[in-house]
Amino acid sequence: MELLEDLKWRGIIYQQTDEDGLAELLNNEKISLYCGADPTADSLHIGHLVPFLTLRRFQDHGHRPIVLVGGATGLIGDPSGKSEERNLQTLEVVEKNVQGIQKQLEQVFQSEGDNAAIMVNNYDWTSKLDIITFLRDFGKHIGINYMLAKDTISSRLETGISFTEFTYTILQAMDFLHLYENYNCKMQIGGSDQWGNITTGLELIRKMAPEGSKAYGMTIPLVTKSDGTKFGKTAGGAVWLDPEKTSPYEFYQFWINTADADVVKYLKYFTFLSRNEIEALEESLQTEAHLRKAQKALAEEMTRLIHGEEALQQAIKISEALFSGNVKELSAAEIKQGFKDVPSFEASADEDWLLVDLLVTAKISSSKRQAREDITNGAISINGEKVTDANYVLSGADQIENQFTIIRRGKKKYFLIKY
Repeated sequence: MELLEDLKWRGIIYQQTDEDGLAELLNNEKISLYCGADPTADSLHIGHLVPFLTLRRFQDHGHRPIVLVGGATGLIGDPSGKSEERNLQTLEVVEKNVQGIQKQLEQVFQSEGDNAAIMVNNYDWTSKLDIITFLRDFGKHIGINYMLAKDTISSRLETGISFTEFTYTILQAMDFLHLYENYNCKMQIGGSDQWGNITTGLELIRKMAPEGSKAYGMTIPLVTKSDGTKFGKTAGGAVWLDPEKTSPYEFYQFWINTADADVVKYLKYFTFLSRNEIEALEESLQTEAHLRKAQKALAEEMTRLIHGEEALQQAIKISEALFSGNVKELSAAEIKQGFKDVPSFEASADEDWLLVDLLVTAKISSSKRQAREDITNGAISINGEKVTDANYVLSGADQIENQFTIIRRGKKKYFLIKY
């Protein structure tokens, strides 16, 4: 399937500046194209992914991706989608964020071959400009009325926008021009909120590049959920790519819990599965939805892409252990992931506990009487094994790697004893 046809089938194309011209260009040559992200945090979250995954689709068809992390524009702040000014970050914080995001995005792209991904930071060229050069060589080409017509700016006129954020679109336009002149970059991809910035870049190329120069822009639709809630958010907050912020297990669980109404769309947006594979999963959703094959495929593809095969297998192992209750097979590292949000109680590793006393002290049972009933009724499990002896004493033998003991009350209520 041709690239643009595949993108249309996946529902990935939202806006294009010249559909026919781009189709002709892609049919005749391999191009360089870019997508950028500002380092407003030290990690991206899954809401940032689709434009970069789209860039990867171009790479898979032989084109060269340029991945820009905006060390300069990150110091300013993109007004897109914001109702008020961003808090400015220090250069040191932004540099740290740049390194974190670049490392994450390196996972997504092929780093070898004729079309290996190029990583760039706009601070490298923007920081060398002085204010006079900026105003004379770039600001002169972008009219105030042109900028006021941009939604990102016009939407802020009532609440207020600083000159700093007002000039952001010019800085991003300078990026496109720089990449066009130095990397023969002929296209920019971005989220739907980036349309104004992309078209400003095309305007700057039209006015400053040699006559006849041609570049293109494409935006990706906002990812939405069928129930109207915000995509990429959980009760714990955003789903980050950084495994320290969102563990591979939590990442896997986010995708596997995708609603039936959303899963096919997400398979198209986020995975590199073929049309035939996705259509087979869609059919499975209609005929054997209880097997959740589509959700499992989505969770496996995404966790493997972002965290690697080993982390994926670990996430699957944790998921299966929690479902079956066979948690004694888990390592301490796996317990940290899988039981991150369960109630916990800290105890001394050298102290033996009468189980009844521990259940009350750790607030697992409401009283000693209730604790004894829970034990004798078979409601209490230690590391996946039922304990029915009310005189049972918890000892070092019940500790997993001298760090944890997992207590379950009933079928689903887990508690973690930390040593």
